[in-house]
Amino acid sequence: MKRLVVGLPTNPEYIEWLGRRINDNIPVPSQGDNQPVGKHERVVPSELEVIGQDFERRNSELEKKIEQMEEEKMNLKLDKDVQKLETEKLRKEKHKAEEDLNSLKTDYKKLLLSEA
Repeated sequence: MKRLVVGLPTNPEYIEWLGRRINDNIPVPSQGDNQPVGKHERVVPSELEVIGQDFERRNSELEKKIEQMEEEKMNLKLDKDVQKLETEKLRKEKHKAEEDLNSLKTDYKKLLLSEA
């Protein structure tokens, strides 16, 4: 009995096509693409990492706002202290002016009485 042996086609086009195949019809990259595989990879952060990064960014922004508000609070406190000092100074000046006025009134009355 004769057995029929079926061979693979051996024409040059088939051999070239077969040589370019890898993993079920995925062609081999051309020789012109010499970049390492790592250049094509991209690390995608997990959802938890994204949330963590967002939290850190937001936290940093809030810390800056708190620092600004504390600085503003300190400036307002200084302004308040200056205003208190100025008010106290004006009260003292007013009191002295009233004393001087009363002294002048007394001196004027004495003068009027001495002339009479």
